[in-house]
Amino acid sequence: MTKDLERDLGLPAVMAISIGAMIGSGIFILPALAIEIAGPGVVIAYLVAGLLVVPAALSKSEMATAMPEAGGTYIFIERGMGPILGTVAGVGTWFSLAFKGALALVGGVPYLVLLLDLPVKPVALTLAVVLIAVNLFGAKQTGQLQVVIVVVMLAALAWFVGGGVPTVDPGQFGGSFDDGLGGILAATGLVFVSYAGVTKVASVAEEIEDPGRNIPLGILGSLSFTTVLYVLIVAVMVGVSPLADLADSQTPMAVAATNALGWPGFIAVVLAALLALVSTANAGILSSSRYPFAMSRDDLAPPTFATVSDRFGTPTTAITLTGGVMLVLIAFVPILSIAKLASAFQILVFVLINVAVIAFRHADLEEYDPSFESPLYPGMQLFGIASGLVLLTQMGTVALAGAAVITAGSIGWYWVYARPRIDRAGLAVDTVRRTTGRSAVDRTEDALESPTSDVLVALTEGTSEARERQLIRIAADVARKRGGGVTVTQFDEVPDQVSLDFASETQSPADLQFEEQTGQLSREFDVPISYGEIVSHDTKHAIVNFAVHEDADVLLMERQPGGLRHQLVGSPIEWILRHSPCDVVLVEDRDFDTVSEVTVLTDQSPFDPSKVTIADALATELDATVRLVYALDSSASADLRRTIEDYQDDLVELCSAPVTTEIVETNGSTEELIAVAQTAEFLVIGREGGRLRTVVGNDLSDRLIDATDSPALGVHAHESRQPGLLGRIVERFVF
Repeated sequence: MTKDLERDLGLPAVMAISIGAMIGSGIFILPALAIEIAGPGVVIAYLVAGLLVVPAALSKSEMATAMPEAGGTYIFIERGMGPILGTVAGVGTWFSLAFKGALALVGGVPYLVLLLDLPVKPVALTLAVVLIAVNLFGAKQTGQLQVVIVVVMLAALAWFVGGGVPTVDPGQFGGSFDDGLGGILAATGLVFVSYAGVTKVASVAEEIEDPGRNIPLGILGSLSFTTVLYVLIVAVMVGVSPLADLADSQTPMAVAATNALGWPGFIAVVLAALLALVSTANAGILSSSRYPFAMSRDDLAPPTFATVSDRFGTPTTAITLTGGVMLVLIAFVPILSIAKLASAFQILVFVLINVAVIAFRHADLEEYDPSFESPLYPGMQLFGIASGLVLLTQMGTVALAGAAVITAGSIGWYWVYARPRIDRAGLAVDTVRRTTGRSAVDRTEDALESPTSDVLVALTEGTSEARERQLIRIAADVARKRGGGVTVTQFDEVPDQVSLDFASETQSPADLQFEEQTGQLSREFDVPISYGEIVSHDTKHAIVNFAVHEDADVLLMERQPGGLRHQLVGSPIEWILRHSPCDVVLVEDRDFDTVSEVTVLTDQSPFDPSKVTIADALATELDATVRLVYALDSSASADLRRTIEDYQDDLVELCSAPVTTEIVETNGSTEELIAVAQTAEFLVIGREGGRLRTVVGNDLSDRLIDATDSPALGVHAHESRQPGLLGRIVERFVF
């Protein structure tokens, strides 16, 4: 049984955690690397990076006050975007924070080496062990330590800024744009991770007093303060030191302090660097350890990580694991060379944070009730998304590849460990799914309310009277529903060497039989029926051209061998399907008299409006019931099932005929779909999506029709009744 964490972090501790998490490697290590990229433009890069963090800071403040739970970024993205992206955010942010903490310790020790002749890695490892122990003792003790560290550190940095400003040489800033916008953006991407700590307080939100007040004040206040401080410090560094000296040094702040304040300033800044980097590592352990803790409570990580110590009230297993990862990084990984990886993934996470708040707002959930709301919504979030994506393009191949590896590993962990243990989807997926379903309902409503439905029945020479009667009967039922008419046309094909004028003047016995039987059949149905013959050298072109000429709404044809079941590119039926100006219905040659139920089958996509429209018309005329069957994978989440049930209920309200709905669980095999099709009394199926859609041909739909002895219609909706490529991709993803 897991426990709740104690709320004992006040606003001073929140501010200290956030500021302490930011003022570390970002100011004592990264300026040297950024100067190599952008020269004096590094000052602008720090300012731009701080401004680009604002959307994510506002979004995270809002979501943290709505969900003040341990886990921060992971919690928000998991709830908003779903468990798979939550896993990516949780694992990735956990690694990047541990990364940054280890970088802070390794990068901080060179400042210590300036005073004492000590080995870098052993000292860094010792400091890491001490900080792990401090975090195990409790969040309150950690917060108090942060306050002391930050106060002393800020005093030293304030002296550096105050004492260094009078000695700044304005000429040092010339050429800030020599490397162009690309150079500044590349430097901005590199130093972006300097501000990552601004949202770390959200990961310990469950331990913050009065979260509705202290979280937004802590996040926005610390961001504003740190951005101004960063810009002032970097400006003084650039203004008092040769750029080459800064770029070549592992301790750029020490170089600048010596130039600006002499030996006393050097000592003060070195001590501030040590405190700042220890503070960064301390805050990194505190916040990153809460990610496996929160993921464990959501079954995305083993339950042992949710264990809270009875004595100290801290997640000891999660802290121990995080500390162990930091120790391994310090001992074996050249962390400074991959600082861009942490920054690249942090940018990606901030993009997801902005997307998540849009998902929460759009979902309009009663339980989502933040006490702080981001201003300028959704423009602020859209700006954050766009600017983040632009920065990612400037990070370089190595950084993007590293982020991709972390992402792939997180997804792999989700599929192997977490997926069998959870049954939920994120709000964004559920929102998109419901929006997609609503769009499909709207398209169906438009199709059902179409003022007319004129049907063209295309026959070939020699069609029997019984077969023609069945085709006209179906066409009449479809047309009659909305006051349309039926045109029955026999298409005769003659060799190229035969004149069309000669062929049209010569009537064969089959032609005479067609006219006689069609004339008789037209009197059996109470819809306007016209008929005639067309002679051509190419039947498929003639059918499509005549459908255009007649402005037909539906083209109805026999389903024949060599038609849909024929998978070769260029088969006549396939060509007609691709070029027809309207819906195409292919009728299997099976007799039927009375029908009590018309089954419409789909899987992994909404029901196609054309299929529902035709099924409703047939059921109305046959005094039958429409049976909407959705084949759902047995591993589907409860959220998906509820969405499909709601979607089917919406369709019930639209149809004129009585409608029953059914969700059939399958394991995704073709055999199970065939078994469902075999239960149909009259089957309506098509290629509207899911596994029933193929690029060329429609093999699965053909197999389903072939597997049943019942009458069946294969419906191919015209592209105007289908969503575009992006819409089909979205349907496939969310359904």
